[in-house]
Amino acid sequence: MKYSFEVRYIYELGKRANQEDCIYPQNGEDSDGLFIVCDGMGGHEKGEVASSTVCEVMSSYIDRHFKEKDEFTQEDFLETLSATYDALDEKDDGSEKKMGTTLVFLKFHDGGCLAAHIGDSRIYHIRPSAKRILYVSRDHSLVNELVALGEMTQEEAKTSKQKNIITRAMQPGQERRSKADIKIIEDVRAGDYFYLCTDGMLEHTEDQEILNILCMKDRTDEEKMDIFRKLTEDNRDNHSAFLIRVTDSGNKRRTLKDILFDRWN
Repeated sequence: MKYSFEVRYIYELGKRANQEDCIYPQNGEDSDGLFIVCDGMGGHEKGEVASSTVCEVMSSYIDRHFKEKDEFTQEDFLETLSATYDALDEKDDGSEKKMGTTLVFLKFHDGGCLAAHIGDSRIYHIRPSAKRILYVSRDHSLVNELVALGEMTQEEAKTSKQKNIITRAMQPGQERRSKADIKIIEDVRAGDYFYLCTDGMLEHTEDQEILNILCMKDRTDEEKMDIFRKLTEDNRDNHSAFLIRVTDSGNKRRTLKDILFDRWN
């Protein structure tokens, strides 16, 4: 794989009694360009089963079936997702209250990277040299749907009692399995950040603040992560995140358009 990274992560309990989040890789290293963040739901011995199952099955399936491939396609992802749903179905205990989890998925390959999500955990692609968020996933949530329908404003959504209701999740025994939104990202450059996080990281942080922190030129990546830790130290919920900085994209060719874009943004 032509990409190289500096990876840092947060994996905190918050004020919860148990940890229902799960991340892959657990140590932030040896991922072979694969990063997964899951926010489990369903209570003790439920959410953590769902989130850990998704991380374990997706990572092992990709390692067995796609490790030697130069590119990781949308079809490869959908095959992996289907196998993961099958594994969740096998762990269904038949209870009325189903376990479940959100999913954030990022896989680097020779053609760029494939990003996918289900639920309200998020993926950000940020380019500090342009001071821009190039991509942020759209939450699968009730308030987002109400905003889209014009029945709620963005400001009302931030404080709504319904803001934690999600409209998609990975659960066992679904008649119609929740679909993932998939984004193919081909423009990946050295210096870009990918920030993957559960909604717990967003209790007191909005997009503009995330952008501002990651664009700080006088702070190291570890210092930037310390800022995120400080912002989330009083969080109620479990909160987890990966901060992935691309240190080498393998793309040494720059067009005149690229140079002018960076100069004027």
